[in-house]
Amino acid sequence: MDKIRVTGGRRLEGEVTISGAKNAALPILLSSLLTDGVNTYTNVPQLKDIETTLLLLDQLGATVSVEGERVSVNAGGLDKFEAPYDLVRKMRASVLVLGPLLARLKRARVSLPGGCAIGARPINIHLKGLAQMGAAVQLHHGYVEIEAERLKGADVYLDIPTVTGTENLMMAASLAEGDTTLRNAAREPEIVALADTLNQMGAEIRGAGTAVVEIRGVSELRPASVSVIPDRIECGTFMVAAALTGGRVTLVNCEPEHLGALTDKLIQAGVMIEIQGKSLTVAATGPITSTDVQTQPYPGFPTDMQAQFMVLMSIADGMSVITENIFENRFIHVSELKRMGADIQVSGNTAVVKGVSRLSAAPVMASDLRASASLILAGLVAEGATVVNRVYHLDRGYQQIEKKFASLGASIERIAE
Repeated sequence: MDKIRVTGGRRLEGEVTISGAKNAALPILLSSLLTDGVNTYTNVPQLKDIETTLLLLDQLGATVSVEGERVSVNAGGLDKFEAPYDLVRKMRASVLVLGPLLARLKRARVSLPGGCAIGARPINIHLKGLAQMGAAVQLHHGYVEIEAERLKGADVYLDIPTVTGTENLMMAASLAEGDTTLRNAAREPEIVALADTLNQMGAEIRGAGTAVVEIRGVSELRPASVSVIPDRIECGTFMVAAALTGGRVTLVNCEPEHLGALTDKLIQAGVMIEIQGKSLTVAATGPITSTDVQTQPYPGFPTDMQAQFMVLMSIADGMSVITENIFENRFIHVSELKRMGADIQVSGNTAVVKGVSRLSAAPVMASDLRASASLILAGLVAEGATVVNRVYHLDRGYQQIEKKFASLGASIERIAE
């Protein structure tokens, strides 16, 4: 199992290109199941989760072609309706085949999902919405089995604004009979990206990016050519890294408007941010000021940036309070940061962080994708060499992160085992 070794103390300087967004690419790739013909996708990140998605498409009968960051998918040969446990356990986003398979093949059998160990993420909201649209839902031996001769439009209220739930129902409703309204829908940029893709395919979707999404079902969809939006979480991770190291980094191929909540908090913490079209420059020339954060659904502060921002607060002047409102187990990284000298106390869903003058290198263990990134960030400013173990999580969501950091001047290397 690979490790990453980081020796701290170097300022990050230079320019880095942000890759396509994993969380946008996954549902967009799976939307290819809704139609015959060749769908073409560009700016697709080269990640483990993408590999898993393409393998799943292949097993379902689609033809997949990959050339670097360009992917073609033809689901004309779609002939299977089951997403097996061996694939779904590796990536919970595999559950996004439910809507497309049900709409296209009238049935689906999907293993209950796995993924990062950051808390319960049940799919009951997906199933409730599909049932309202006329699907018969059963659970057998760890699998969801669902059937519908033809889905019908419905008025669906989501108990929480789940991203994958909104995406699954939006794809299913695109081929349903009649009109569907999703209320309390997720508003993330990735939702908008999927809606834009479906509309290119001939769907009729309005309101994506707001709490109410309206879908008028059509009889069929056509292939599309789509470029995946930039990854706002990768961009945010590099923004925090620049601030941590007192560096100056320009991030190219990003969407600054997707980063509003993080940008506001970094500015409050004393970080300089300049926006120039589709790029932004982050610089920290003075001390970092403690700033409180509460994670919220978009457009609030993203839970996927909580661990990284906590590292910044661990060396800030003063005390900050970080409240995690999305996932109940998303403070697993705290114990590892404390091994590196961070002063953090956790009570329930709240962490109190008292800034220290410096962190110290230590061997640490990554527990999930974003925790892995936070430990690398901590290593960038710790005295000595930090070794981050179990970095396979990183490869699920960051494309060659160690090479990108090295290009900015970091002392970082991957140790293959």
